[in-house]
Amino acid sequence: MPEAISTVTITDLATPADAEAFRVLNEAWITQFFALEDEDRKFLGDPVGHVVEPGGAVFVARLDDQVIGCIGIVPTTPGVFELVKMAVAPGHQGHGTGRKLIATALDRARELGAQRVDLESNAQLASAVHLYEAFGFRHLRDDELVPSPYVRADVHMTLELR
Repeated sequence: MPEAISTVTITDLATPADAEAFRVLNEAWITQFFALEDEDRKFLGDPVGHVVEPGGAVFVARLDDQVIGCIGIVPTTPGVFELVKMAVAPGHQGHGTGRKLIATALDRARELGAQRVDLESNAQLASAVHLYEAFGFRHLRDDELVPSPYVRADVHMTLELR
């Protein structure tokens, strides 16, 4: 009998366990490279209240019953969403999960009427920045920057949706 092949599925955050996985996955990568900041604690402590209820969405990537990745989109101004808190568990990176999460988030942003999606990252996260560039995100010019709540944010990107 052939071995069953597991596939990654992306769904909306649905349970307290999903919210806990969102927190744990993000805290792991943030604390590996940086320090947790107040803005992190706000989103990670209550993704429903700070992302979903304001009109955004949080997605989780599952492999069988295990959450291996997550991402959120949150409205910032009319027609603009921010891509937030993308994380993929270390043992599952490099297999397309991040790409699936971004594609899902961008599709939902379009469904919600977004004309643009912004994001902040850090140059140390080169593979993530490269992935955003592959989706067509462009780096903001200095005259386009707005103050960030994150000390670590040194990459600012945007994508115009069509």
